[in-house]
Parts: sequence; C-alpha cells; structure tokens
Amino acid sequence: MINRDDFHPEPASKFADRVRGLTTLKNASHFADLLSRMEEAKQTCGFKYEEAAPAFMSIAEADQAFLEVADQVTKINMLKKDLEEMIEENELTIKQLTPMANDDAMDFDNIFTSKYLEVRYGQMPVHNVDKLSFYDNQIFLFKSFYKDAHTCYCFYVTTHEKAPEVDNIFSSLFFERIHIPDYVHGTPKKAIESLQEEIDLARKNIDKYEKHKQQLIESHQEELSVIYATCKDRASTSEAEKFVVVFGNMAAIYGFCEKKVAKLLTNELAGYEKVTVNIKPAMGDSRLTPPTLLKNNWFSKPFRLFVEMYGVPSYTDFDPTNFVAITYTLLFGIMFGDVGQGLVLAIVGFLFAKLKGIKLGEVGMRIGLSSIIFGFFFGSVFGNEEVLTFMPHFVPMESKNTMPLLEAAIGIGVVLIIISMMFNTYLNLKKKHWGEFFFSQNGVSGLSFYISIIILALNSLMGLQLPLGLPFILIFTILPILLIFLKEPLSRKIEGFKMFPEGFGSFFTEGFFELFDIVLTFITNTMSFLRVGGFVLSHAGMMLVVYTLANKMGGPGYWITLVIGNIFVMVLEGMIVGIQVLRLEFYEMFSRYYEGNGIPFTSIKDILKK
Repeated sequence: MINRDDFHPEPASKFADRVRGLTTLKNASHFADLLSRMEEAKQTCGFKYEEAAPAFMSIAEADQAFLEVADQVTKINMLKKDLEEMIEENELTIKQLTPMANDDAMDFDNIFTSKYLEVRYGQMPVHNVDKLSFYDNQIFLFKSFYKDAHTCYCFYVTTHEKAPEVDNIFSSLFFERIHIPDYVHGTPKKAIESLQEEIDLARKNIDKYEKHKQQLIESHQEELSVIYATCKDRASTSEAEKFVVVFGNMAAIYGFCEKKVAKLLTNELAGYEKVTVNIKPAMGDSRLTPPTLLKNNWFSKPFRLFVEMYGVPSYTDFDPTNFVAITYTLLFGIMFGDVGQGLVLAIVGFLFAKLKGIKLGEVGMRIGLSSIIFGFFFGSVFGNEEVLTFMPHFVPMESKNTMPLLEAAIGIGVVLIIISMMFNTYLNLKKKHWGEFFFSQNGVSGLSFYISIIILALNSLMGLQLPLGLPFILIFTILPILLIFLKEPLSRKIEGFKMFPEGFGSFFTEGFFELFDIVLTFITNTMSFLRVGGFVLSHAGMMLVVYTLANKMGGPGYWITLVIGNIFVMVLEGMIVGIQVLRLEFYEMFSRYYEGNGIPFTSIKDILKK
C-alpha cells in the first residue's frame, strides 16, 4: 500500500478520537530512532553499510546487535580522543619550551619546586625590556632566553612577599605569562625530548586503535548492513501506521480512490487471508471529506496552477479549470494581441516548459498562440500595423473603432458574468441549497435581474423597440431584486426557522445596505471588463511611441530602439496583462460560483515521501 500513487489515506486519529475502543497503530517509531542512530554512527564512527535485503527481526534484537559494535567503537574513539588531546597539549608545551632549549643550566625540578621564591615564565615586547632599568630598586631577577624582532621570551624570580608588586610591574610592561605544566621535568632540552617521545608513542597507539576499529567494523559490516536495511524498511512502514485503525485484534485502513482503482485493489488483496475490501460511496461516511482529484485535458491542465492558487474545488463542486483555460487564453489574447510578440511568448514558454520544467511555460505557449490569432485580427506584428495590410483587420487606434472596442469588452464581461452565475445556480441546484438557488444574487433571482437590466439597457441604447412593458419590469427586475432583499428570511423559512429572529427593523437596516452593495457590485463587475479594451488601446499606444522614437533615431539606432522597445513592452505589458486577467478570473468570475475549499487528493506514496 505504501507505494501506491492512486490511494488517498485518511488518518486513523479521525476515527480513534471519536469512537471509544478504537486506537491507532501509530506509536513512537523505534526502528526510525535506531535508523537515526545508525546514520549518526555512519558520520561519526565511520560505519559502512552495503546494499542488503531486510530481515525479520525485532527492534530489541536489532538494537542489541548494533549496540554491541557501537559500544566497542565508541570506547576506541574515546581512547583515540584522549591520546589526541595529550598530543595537542604536548605540542603546545614543546612550542613554549623551544625558546629556552639551549639553556642547559635551567632545571624545572629545581626552579618550580622552590619554597621561598616565585618563578614566572612568559613573553614580553622587546622594546619594553630596557624599561626594566626603571625598577632597579625592586627585588627581582630577570633572565632572557630568546629574542626575535618583536618578542622576548624570558622569566623573572622574586620572593613571596614581593610577588604581587613585581607581577604588577611586569604586567604594565605587557608581560604575558606562559604556564609550564607540572609534568615537565629536567632541563628544557630533556623535557622536549621526553614530550616528543610521548607524542610518537601516542601516534603509534592511535594508528593501532584505528586499525582495530576498522577490523571490528569490517567484521560486522554484513550484519550491520542487514540491520540498516531492515530499519529503513520498517521506518518507512511505521510512518504509514498512522493510517491504521485498530479495534480489538482487527485493523483497517480508510481512504479514497477511483472506482476502477477500488476494483483493482479488491482483486489484488483477494489472495490474502482475513483481508477484505469494503467499497462505499465517496459521501458514505459523514466523518470524512472526500478529496478532489483534478483531471484535465492537455490544453487545460497547465491552468490548474491558477485554480489551485485560489483553492482546490470540493468534491461536490464544479472544476473550473477548463473554463479558466478558455477564458484566460481568450482574454489574454485580446489584451496582448500581436503576431510577433505572441510568437516570442509562445517560444519562450516552450523553452521554459521543456528545458526547466516550469508549468507557467506551458501556459505561456497557449496564451502566446492566442495572442498570435488576435494579432492577425488587429493587424499587429511587433506593433507594426502596416505589415498585414493585404488582409482586413481591426485597427484599435482609429477613432471610429474605439467605442465598438470598449462595447465589445463590456459584452464579453456580460457573457462571462452570466455564465458564472449559471454555474452557481447549477451547483446550488445540485447541492439542494434552495435558498441560494432561488434568492441569491448569483442564483435564479440574480440571474433574472442582471439579464433583464442588460436587455433594458440594450433596448434603450440601441433602439431595439422591444415590447418591454411594466409586466416585464415587475416580473424580471422588481420581483427578483425584492427576493434578493428577502433572501435570508426566505431561506430560513424554507429551512423551518423563524424569518426575523432579531426583528424586522434590524433585518431591514442590514438588508438595505447589503442590497445596495449587491447592485453596486453588478455595475463594478461589468465595468471592470473595460480593462480588456483598455489594454488593447494601451498596447497599440505603447508600440506607437516605440516606432516614433525609432524613426527619430534613424540608421542602426532605429533597429536598436525597435528591439529594446519591443522587449520592454513584452515584459512590462505581458506581466500586467497576465495579472489583470487573473484578477478578472478571481474577482469577477470565481467570486460568483467558486469557493475553493476542497481537499487535494494526495496519494499515500506522496505523503510518505514528504
């Protein structure tokens, strides 16, 4: 089960927390803990693991076998560490003794065992040595062993009584004391030789211990490799135990999959004793929320990125990916209509998708092709509207075309808003949300009101002289707006509750302002689509500026300005248009029919991989 990419498991805690007697199989993963310690041993102790097949063993057996080897290796490492620390201390002491190595008259046993004198060994700046003459009246003996250009290695001797005062004098001359360890004996030369012998012996012992450790690890390598493979196998399985519900001596895994996968699972598990598969409808358990597995065709699939950005549709909702793919491609193509720039966008999108695996590149391929199509409609090739003069096209910058362009943009908006409201009406009918279906601003009442207003506006502005009298206005305009106003009390009435639980006055005040906001939203949502026509004019205007500047430059400057100008327009306008179309999708359309509160389908394989 853990390797299936077509089964969405449900956590056992959803059942164990609600039903007494049920538990979850998930406990602290001892194998995962042992695996972590073995990984650490691999880094710190040099353990090596080869490819091996997992074996059937208990955690106690695996842990004991690992500890037997790990404890011995740890002891060896501790011995090595002690020897390495000793070597480091001896090397530092040798460095300190080297400046006085040629003084055979000095004997540390005699100097540092004196009962009446205090001896201080250290270093001080060379230029401060002469300043000692200022303190001839003080009781101390000074001797220099070694000098270089900057430092003098020396020692001074004084009495117990005068030691604090003399120490203060030397401190003012930047004397830095070097402590000679107690284990240093004899002359400096003999002490250095003795310390070096200890270092050589310690290094031999380190090599011996290291060799013994490697032999120990190699002799147990096969056993450790099996334990490591078993831990990896059991650790991955233990992560899946949180999906297992235990009741008595039985266990179960709950989850979701497609019908064909359920039949396949039934056949696969039929050969196991005491294993049964119970298939229920997706909504058969009220404790669980079915996940949503999005499936789209080759054209729409890249646009799933935008849908998931807003939220995954719930299991009973409508998947808007196909609708988004069509409308986004259409609107972007209109707003960025240019044959040359669309071709560049499609090529760049193709390269990003194929070479980098970027999903947005696949979107770029589709909207680039749409831009090419509308580029022919507008007669624009890299902003040049004189290349395609051999075929009829719509020139946005001509004064006679401005109003038709903006009217067409509003028309597109009206159609898309009506479609969005129809989606919402269908979904509420499917869910049997009768209040939302009949009285919502995005239901039957809202649809009737909006369409009637559009028809009345068209009849008045275009002089259609349709027989739209008072009955039409009362039935399709006034009555729907009144039902929208009374949506909450009427919905409560359908559900069997009191219509005005807080009184009619409170409802009227709140409902009036909500109704005003609804009517205003209809107007602003519709007018928002003016940006579709606005960006057509903006694109033509920006390219007109580019060609004006290029013509002024002349010569090579013409082509340089043209290339830079096109790149600037493509990048700037491309990003802005992409964002604006996404805004239309989210605010003007999604807000009317889409909630995006679903749970994405995640296979058990993907969950464990994460």
